[in-house]
Amino acid sequence: MNKESCLFCRIAKKEIPSKIVYEDDTALAFEDINPKAPVHLLVIPKLHIERVSDIREDDFELVGHLVSTANKIAESRKIRESGYRIIINCNKDAGQEVTHLHLHLLGGRKFSWPPG
Repeated sequence: MNKESCLFCRIAKKEIPSKIVYEDDTALAFEDINPKAPVHLLVIPKLHIERVSDIREDDFELVGHLVSTANKIAESRKIRESGYRIIINCNKDAGQEVTHLHLHLLGGRKFSWPPG
């Protein structure tokens, strides 16, 4: 997929509306349109990286920033103490539906283990 047709790149460019909860120069977080928990947000890099397996050493700082952003949002959504999950799916069999790296931040309810 190229970044011109990528759903998340288009959201980051404000071509497609979304409920944005956080934005800076390199990251964007918005509400998932099909939430699986009371808090279900997606945290994406503005840089188009298709999947977690495509992360290069040059991207390590960016990925750390995405996790830090998710942690800050968890704090602001008051789920830090009760607990939350950060999930990254890689490819179709793992459940990746959009080929743009994204972290799912889920919280606000008790989760079971193992997941799906």
